[in-house]
Amino acid sequence: MASRKEGTGSTAASSSTTTGAIGKGKGKGGSGDSAVKQVQIDGLVVLKIIKHYQEEGQGTEVVQGVLLGLVVEDRLEITNCFPFPQHTEDDADFDEVQYQMEMMRSLRHVNIDHLHVGWYQSTYYGSFVTRALLDSQFSYQHAIEESVVLIYDPIKTAQGSLSLKAYRLTPKLMEVCKEKDFSPEALKKASITFEHMFEEVPIVIKNSHLINVLMWELEKKSAVADKHELLSLASSNHLGKNLQLLMDRVDEMSQDIVKYNTYMRNTSKQQQQKHQYQQRRQQENMQRQSRGEPPLPEEDLSKLFKPLQAPARMDSLLIAGQINTYCQNIKEFTAQNLGKLFMAQALQEYNN
Repeated sequence: MASRKEGTGSTAASSSTTTGAIGKGKGKGGSGDSAVKQVQIDGLVVLKIIKHYQEEGQGTEVVQGVLLGLVVEDRLEITNCFPFPQHTEDDADFDEVQYQMEMMRSLRHVNIDHLHVGWYQSTYYGSFVTRALLDSQFSYQHAIEESVVLIYDPIKTAQGSLSLKAYRLTPKLMEVCKEKDFSPEALKKASITFEHMFEEVPIVIKNSHLINVLMWELEKKSAVADKHELLSLASSNHLGKNLQLLMDRVDEMSQDIVKYNTYMRNTSKQQQQKHQYQQRRQQENMQRQSRGEPPLPEEDLSKLFKPLQAPARMDSLLIAGQINTYCQNIKEFTAQNLGKLFMAQALQEYNN
């Protein structure tokens, strides 16, 4: 019999800020190896996520929602979901946490899986590696170990292939987030780089046999779809937009590097001043000793030379991770276009 691990909770998240409010849940806060090796999603969940974006997603604004399901051994089965409601700052009386608890209570009354197993979010050209997503996923994963975040890319999906990926925070990053120490020394000690921040979990989309039969019947009755657009050689503005976003993130990384280099120069300058002060102090004590006078009392150097605050490196890691995501998107898109170009060249040579 399949084992079921219960975990209920709620996280209220918006496009600008993410606030976690996790309730009960079984989990160890992400310690050790990943508890989830595969994510199985019902086709109904995928359609609900797509429908949610089509109804409420506009431009760069993202849509988010709650994932419900259960855990079977090392497989996370997502069987249902519901969206976070869109509201403005004027809706001061709206309680997001209460809304989610009422939704899960209603689903439980109609005998639908109501266990909280994560959340989903849409993305704009793959721009999802942010501090808000990191904080929200940490809140989920700390309370419910098996939690995942599904990232749906509607723009990539419009190019001809469904873009839906599941991510979890790595155990190393979970430990760093627990300590809340993002200094260069702490990240270096934990061996955290942008490759070791998120781990992607394989996704399998599964439908019931009745739904498969229905789709087979609908396919026979429907007219043949015209799919010549998939063979179009035009790159539209998808590639250009990805390159523009990539350049913006590279500029941010350059500014962050300048700030860090400034900190290193100031630290080196302070160390030199401290060394010069100690040498002058030592020479003065030697002169006083030769005159038979007592040495000067020792002073606390930390008060004279206050240590400089090191810039947090987590933002740099997130920017590097986002740059890596853009590069992967560009790589996939250009690989598809190159394949089309080679195919078009072969067809043209054949016709000639």
